Amino acid sequence: MSDQDMSGKEKTLFGKGLNPSNILPRKLTLESKIKFRCHPDVECFTACCRGIKIVLTPYDILMLKTRLDMPSHEFLEKYTTPVYLEKTDMPGVALKLREDDENKCPFVTPEGCTVYTDRPSACRYYPVGMADFHEGGGSMGEGGDHKDGEKFFFIVKEDHCKGFLEDKEWTVAEWRKDQGVDVRDEMNKEWLRLVMRRKSFGPQASLSEQAKRMFFMTSTDLDHFRRFILESSFLDTYIIDDETVEKITNDDVELMLFSFKYLANVLFGAEGLSIREDKIQEKVKEMNQKQNDTVTESIEAYKEIKKSRGEEIDPEL
Repeated sequence: MSDQDMSGKEKTLFGKGLNPSNILPRKLTLESKIKFRCHPDVECFTACCRGIKIVLTPYDILMLKTRLDMPSHEFLEKYTTPVYLEKTDMPGVALKLREDDENKCPFVTPEGCTVYTDRPSACRYYPVGMADFHEGGGSMGEGGDHKDGEKFFFIVKEDHCKGFLEDKEWTVAEWRKDQGVDVRDEMNKEWLRLVMRRKSFGPQASLSEQAKRMFFMTSTDLDHFRRFILESSFLDTYIIDDETVEKITNDDVELMLFSFKYLANVLFGAEGLSIREDKIQEKVKEMNQKQNDTVTESIEAYKEIKKSRGEEIDPEL
């Protein structure tokens, strides 16, 4: 399913693009009632799993690669394709569809989803989307969260879906709990905030190539990020307490949550990580030395120009 704001501007952070007419023009609350059920006997079973664009969050990748017992890089190579996130220059990945006439999700069979209990966040939200109109305008799609936002829910009803003809009735809150959406929202929250923050800067700003590489590595390959922390000068540069080091060494979820804090700090200057004082002084010294070297080079170049013209050189230079 796709994020799409209520003005009809298509988003791609979660799922495929939708025509605005698929969104029913009714704001729902957590207490609102809906009728929907999906199961193998529904005529359209797995039809919504083809021709889709499911962008994966870091938690999606973590759960799937753990389910499949694969290192991050192998999972990424076999099951994903690179994308940019919701009209930003932030790189991410989407599920790589099967290259056949059905163009289906790689984990779907006629019997259903083979990774159902660990399925991606986007699959869990359908057909209940969540909009969040936050300060500064705009909307976040399914699973978004902002402190200053007005949240409401809406139904996406596609013509092919027969799940709406079922008798099962839920409140929006009951549906979300049954689908495990609340857990996903909490896990995805800080990462989505990074994407929305970047988007708020608009196209006039751009990330450096180094920043893009860091965002991609940290968001998609936790195994690589852990090596980066433990095997580089990271722990000599940042002040990280022993308890946190223990957690991020042994717990993938803790490592993922730490990665969001790290990205917020390096990309947007957010508080939460402190650099060791000696490293700050080293950096200041390095910058001063570079500045001095630049001045010296400029003076020497000036002397060469004066010399080539046969002009007298100021003895104080």
